[in-house]
Amino acid sequence: MIIGVPKEIKDNENRVALTPAGAKELKKRGHQVFVQSTAGEGSGFSDQIYQDAGADILKTIEEVYRSAEMIMKVKEPIEPEYPLIKANQLVFTYFHFASSETLTHAMIDSKSICLAYETVESSDGTLPLLVPMSEVAGRMAIQQGAKYLEKPLKGRGVLLGGVPGVNPAKVLILGGGIVGTQSAKMAAGLGADVIILDLSLPRLRYLADIMPANVSTLVSNEYNIREHIPTADLIVGAVLIHGAKAPHLITRDMLKDMRPGTVLVDVAVDQGGCIETCQPTTHKNPTYIIDDVIHYCVANMPGAVPYTSTLALTNATLPYALQLANKGWKSACGSNRELALGLNIINGKVVYKAVADAFNLDYTDLNDFLR
Repeated sequence: MIIGVPKEIKDNENRVALTPAGAKELKKRGHQVFVQSTAGEGSGFSDQIYQDAGADILKTIEEVYRSAEMIMKVKEPIEPEYPLIKANQLVFTYFHFASSETLTHAMIDSKSICLAYETVESSDGTLPLLVPMSEVAGRMAIQQGAKYLEKPLKGRGVLLGGVPGVNPAKVLILGGGIVGTQSAKMAAGLGADVIILDLSLPRLRYLADIMPANVSTLVSNEYNIREHIPTADLIVGAVLIHGAKAPHLITRDMLKDMRPGTVLVDVAVDQGGCIETCQPTTHKNPTYIIDDVIHYCVANMPGAVPYTSTLALTNATLPYALQLANKGWKSACGSNRELALGLNIINGKVVYKAVADAFNLDYTDLNDFLR
């Protein structure tokens, strides 16, 4: 198979979808890998390193899309890429369709095969291709939250861990999944008082067992959220519903109950955000203020640490990419149910129900394509 790796063109996105090591593994199995020139530079990988691994370098993004049977990306295609995607071309990337009707219709119109990292699902319900970036984003949420709590950046002027004789900051985390767990570990490690809210009692029991003494757990409901937001210094939105739009747990009217300089970090922004006042921001302009509350809603947080993120992502995606390249998408998905669940759109048909439901689109049973 011919695999194409274009340079990411989303604002301040420095990750690349495939490391030179990954390219070498594909090449060893007889596949051809085309990498756009300078695609890996933001992650510390030069064109020469890719060439040494057996990849071919193409100068333009147009050449990569034109040549490849499978496109490997990090972020969802953006508008300049829409016309480059061909019918029957497999696009393997993060799509987060439920947060963008425009993207969904563009991919339907392209007649391509869209296999989304974020909906590949293991038998135990985990999302193996979302986990590494969720780990990065969860940890970064606390780094960024701590920074924007500083007074020169309009925050409350609070140090997360406090000092002897001064109380630490209070961190409220909405969601106890991968993002929430990593956020809690980082915040607790810095000495903050942390509360994790989640709907699952088994998950809360697990977190209560593994977390240090400065982390508490609560059942997530509106009453508990409203009770704790007036004293929270940093609130992290870490809600995920597989393939669907995130619910608004922090509503517009709740901002009035927060203290000036409170920081909101909405990691769920890729799925529409779990904070009603969330609007996607960029690393160049990461924050905005509403009612004296700071909103940090960068839609590609791991892109700020591309070396770490690129290695972590390829570690997770490469085994699946090898299956797709070795067998073709139909055979690979037919023999691997967790990979099949990554299929969202095939030849203009929506085959992932949460995406169809998000925009009232016709839903086609995935098995119609895999039989």
